[in-house]
Amino acid sequence: MARHPQEHDYLPAMGKDHLLPFYDVCTWLLGVGRIHRRLIELAAIEPGHRVLEIGCGPGGLVLRAQRMHPHAEVVGLDPDPLALAKARRKAARAGLPVRFDQGKAGDLPYPDESFDRVLSSFMFHHLDDDEKRRALAEARRVLRPGGQLHLVDVAGHHHGRFGHRMLRNERLRDNAGDGVPDRMRAAGFTDVRTGERGRLHTTFYRATREG
Repeated sequence: MARHPQEHDYLPAMGKDHLLPFYDVCTWLLGVGRIHRRLIELAAIEPGHRVLEIGCGPGGLVLRAQRMHPHAEVVGLDPDPLALAKARRKAARAGLPVRFDQGKAGDLPYPDESFDRVLSSFMFHHLDDDEKRRALAEARRVLRPGGQLHLVDVAGHHHGRFGHRMLRNERLRDNAGDGVPDRMRAAGFTDVRTGERGRLHTTFYRATREG
């Protein structure tokens, strides 16, 4: 059977291709820019670092990272060609040298030990169990010894007005409690830390690849 043109083996940035033009407005209204800024601050990027975001979408986080750290090399990766095209246009308009590659978090097209930081923003809960394990294993593989993974995602433990509805999503339930840090440790990361909690029921995580 032929695949419907909007059926993918990945989740588009806004869930549907035709909603992509509204992505930047929605993230602005939700205050995602402030979350991105905080994630970048926590990543402690240094001049000369190579930085990768997995699941970069239309490029909001990586473009901000490049602005904040002009002497770092920043790369964004996403499976969605439409989102990548939008990200490249934004980078060109801003004159930012961010590189964008098409690919999936579970099969990174980069050599071993080639990045100092790997970032992930609101992507992890969209992956199923196998995809989460592959993504973390790949993040560790491409990190240099002493490199760090910095991840922010919706936590799975809240019980407010929207909590019960969100917890019906099995992939989001995987984020409850120690779900994320336990997976990081299972992937071989050390110094795994659960950090700040912020807007939109988000939690920041950090993990290190030792030598």
